[in-house]
Amino acid sequence: MQALLVFLIVAALSLLASSRSLLAPGRFPALAQLAASGLLFLIFGALLGPSVLGVLTARNLDSLRPLVALGLGTGGVLLGLNLEPRLLRLLPRPVYAAALAHAGTAFLFVALPLSVPLLLSMGLRPLVAVGAAALLGAAASLSSGHFAVLGYRNGRLERARGLGVALLTMMDDAVGLGVLALGLVLGATGNAAEGLGLLGLTLLLGVACGALLAFLTYSLKDLAEQTTVTLGMVALVGGAAAYLRLSSLLAGVACGATLALMGGRTAERVSRALSRVERPTYLVLVFLVGSHIHARDLSAWALLPAFVGLRFLGKVLGGRFAQRLTAGVLDLPPRFGYALISQGGLALCLVAEYVLLVPGSLSQRVLDVVAVGAVVNEMLAHGAFRHVLAAEARPTPTQAPPSAGDAGVAA
Repeated sequence: MQALLVFLIVAALSLLASSRSLLAPGRFPALAQLAASGLLFLIFGALLGPSVLGVLTARNLDSLRPLVALGLGTGGVLLGLNLEPRLLRLLPRPVYAAALAHAGTAFLFVALPLSVPLLLSMGLRPLVAVGAAALLGAAASLSSGHFAVLGYRNGRLERARGLGVALLTMMDDAVGLGVLALGLVLGATGNAAEGLGLLGLTLLLGVACGALLAFLTYSLKDLAEQTTVTLGMVALVGGAAAYLRLSSLLAGVACGATLALMGGRTAERVSRALSRVERPTYLVLVFLVGSHIHARDLSAWALLPAFVGLRFLGKVLGGRFAQRLTAGVLDLPPRFGYALISQGGLALCLVAEYVLLVPGSLSQRVLDVVAVGAVVNEMLAHGAFRHVLAAEARPTPTQAPPSAGDAGVAA
């Protein structure tokens, strides 16, 4: 019954988010931007959750945890499928160094300072506080390249530069997933050795499911059968991991990476089948994450400005490092760091997984800070990307000044 209620609410919100008259960019630019990114569903989830209107109670959310695990597993498989081995081998080393530089700088800017108030205010064991601070840093390290993609599609950003931004923002997903694994090793059981064993079991489960999915779909030719088997196996990955108290997200990534390593038509078919349910799954997951927000946690609100401000500084400085490392290798726009402010949906997946596997007031506070921070960062990213486009529009000594009709900024 609770799942049906969630689907009905999300369906109604989808109709609202699809309204061209209500969410026209010229009329309500902020709402249109949040609807396009899916974060409007996060806000509605928070409003309908237990801490605000109470349409969904805490008991409802507990019963909907398997649905969250299924969404995390699906997202993990999609992430793993993007790990194209041939593309990764072709990338030069400065590209990897640049991705690590901009993601790692934001991670350090957030994780190190915020570990102090977490440790002092909650009286935690050092390892637990370090794991929570690492999750905050992991969420801060992630960026979304959707502004750059829109920029080069609209002709306001050079295509090579837009693709360069998108490439580096995709590669920093590995940093976030690695830190999630570290946080779970440190906090899931309280014993690092036992946590490491659980991580190994998670990856083994994902690899086994990926190999089984490749075997089952190898000889299938009917598109309906392919889609049915794919969705069933993806549900198995997330469901089995949740039942065993393992990370559905990391198991899904291992499953998708196994398919990507095998390559061929199997990976292409699985990716095509999952692309049909990617957007609805993401919106349901974002709505459920929003419904878990504790809007009345004053301590989380106190940490929010520090999280947003330190992340902004880390991204701007990390962007400068990345530009220096990729000089002559990758064409990046001026003020590259300002193109990295948007946070992306994977940050929400990281904290949702952390809450499921390490329940408690600390993980709840991490979720509150990151979820609300994602909305704030999305709004800041709109203005920050204007600086990127403004610098892009300035003529260089080797270029002729553009005509007045070519000037403009992204909506």
